[in-house]
Amino acid sequence: MDEERLGLLKADLDKQLVMIDQIYEEIQHRSKGYETNVERMESLAYQLHNLYCALEDLMKIVANEFENRIQQRSDWHIQLLRRMMTDIPNIRPALFSQENFFLLDELRAFRHWFRHAYSYRVEPEKLGIVLRKAIELRERLNVDIQQFIQRLSE
Repeated sequence: MDEERLGLLKADLDKQLVMIDQIYEEIQHRSKGYETNVERMESLAYQLHNLYCALEDLMKIVANEFENRIQQRSDWHIQLLRRMMTDIPNIRPALFSQENFFLLDELRAFRHWFRHAYSYRVEPEKLGIVLRKAIELRERLNVDIQQFIQRLSE
């Protein structure tokens, strides 16, 4: 990858990571006492939904840069995620590690549930599981991104 394209890609990824960090700050703020407050619980669920949407936008930036087209099928969300954990020889390295794939897939499944949960209540226990996985991912996400950029630079 030439230096100009790499610089643009890195700038786009950095901008998206800033948005992701802002969502994480909202998650941290709204997670205090969510177990006993329905409005706070719903607000936290909404931010976890937003987190996956922002992470998916990060994946789209990479897919679009390398023309990794994803068909607009009903399963395109999981196809995009699977593609981002795959090294594509002579095109690009994997964006995410296998370990982070599982955390991201949990968030993807939660986002899907949240979008379609019109008649369901958010349960604090389940929300706590997703919250823990999101926090674990935060600690590891930047490592994957930095490794991705480094491998592109080589």
